[in-house]
Amino acid sequence: MNDSYISDIPSIHSEIVRKSEEIGFTMSSDLYIGTLLKTLMASKPKGSFLELGTGIGLSLAWMVDGMGEEARLTTVDNDPELIEIAKHYFGNDNRLDIVCEDGAKWIKAHKNLEFDLIFADAWPGKYSEIDDVLRMVKIGGFYIIDDMRAQPNWPEGHENHVNRLVDYLEKRDDFNLTKMNWSTGLIIAVRTK
Repeated sequence: MNDSYISDIPSIHSEIVRKSEEIGFTMSSDLYIGTLLKTLMASKPKGSFLELGTGIGLSLAWMVDGMGEEARLTTVDNDPELIEIAKHYFGNDNRLDIVCEDGAKWIKAHKNLEFDLIFADAWPGKYSEIDDVLRMVKIGGFYIIDDMRAQPNWPEGHENHVNRLVDYLEKRDDFNLTKMNWSTGLIIAVRTK
């Protein structure tokens, strides 16, 4: 098996990569997390999904590609320039809510919502507001985080945040957890109660 051969790349992918290079955006998710998100999204054809950290929309492209026609996806980022780019590419998809707001504020205002899958790719939902976000995952739903292995763009001391987060997740008894030393380092957790 060759896991680097990925044949079902979203048609918009190359355009978003081009735009990332044009504006110097270097924090996009890679192909591996993209294909995993697409597969997991397809497992919930009428699902409700949340992405924290839209960025330029590269992981969003994969998520949209995996969504069913009756699914709903909310994606949140605090960068107006990046949100405008995401709206340019995805704003006509009526299954999406593209929100420009501070992630921590959005989580606090919407903590009573529930989702079948949350991809937390920003500080809020990963390193802050973690309890609120984990309560937002439906029983049987997924909580996905990437960048758990050291990255070249990590600030000094960031590894301590990662280690604390992993330790915290490992100690919870309401999620089944799989840590994967694959892609940029993933954690896939499913809520059990």
